[in-house]
This record gives sequence, structure tokens and C-alpha cells, in this order.
Amino acid sequence: MKKLILLIVLVPFFAFNNQSNSKDFVGKWIGGDKNGVGAVIFDKEGYAAFEIGEQTIGGKDFVMNDKRGQMTYSINMDTEPIQIDFTLTKLDSREQKILLAIAEFIDADAINFAVSFDDVRPASFNDDAIILTRVKPYRPKK
Repeated sequence: MKKLILLIVLVPFFAFNNQSNSKDFVGKWIGGDKNGVGAVIFDKEGYAAFEIGEQTIGGKDFVMNDKRGQMTYSINMDTEPIQIDFTLTKLDSREQKILLAIAEFIDADAINFAVSFDDVRPASFNDDAIILTRVKPYRPKK
């Protein structure tokens, strides 16, 4: 009888536990707004990049205004909405700038995303927020 009760309790717990984790962000996400289409890339090593038009800002090593830099990310999944910090670091001086963002999963391949460039984390998803859609890897048909 104890085994049956334990089974009744544990099966639903594991079957319906679909919490997101930070690995769910890894990949390329695209979205657009009134200013055009862009992308956010999260890699599994903790580096992030923004693609805007033909320009890529971020990653493990990039150059902007003749300065080398890198951009990393950290994700706090324990908050609602999810908090994302993008840390831009100048490699020569180690000077840093942190961009504060929030995100919420709409489904496994779409997130509501808002980022601030003025040192204040967005409190909600307003008109400046965008929907980012995961780019699926191309797999040729057999």
C-alpha cells in the first residue's frame, strides 16, 4: 500500500515538472520591432551576442570602436519574470557595462524579452518588449 501511495505522488511530480532552466536559452533567437530584425545568441559556454543587421556585438571576442571585448550572460531562473544580465567587458581595461533584461517563456521556442540600456531592469513587458523565436537548426530531408 505504501508503494502505491508513493507511486501516486511521485509519478505526477516527475511527469509534469516542466520548469525551465538556463540551458533552455542556449541557441539563436530572432525577433523584430519597428527598428528592424535582430537576434540574441546564447552559447553553452556563457557567452552572448546581439546581431543587429550585419553587425554582431558580443561573443567571446569582438571588436567595437577599435576596442576588443566580450559579452557574457547570467540568468536568474528563480525570479518571475526571469532576469538576464549581459556583461560587456573591455578586454584591455576590464571595464564592464551590464545590460539588464527580463524574459518569460511563451513556449519552448518563443520568449517575451525586454532589455534596458540605462542601468534599470525593466519591470514589465511594455511596448519596447519583443517576442524572440528560437532558430531551429537546419536539417536536410532524407
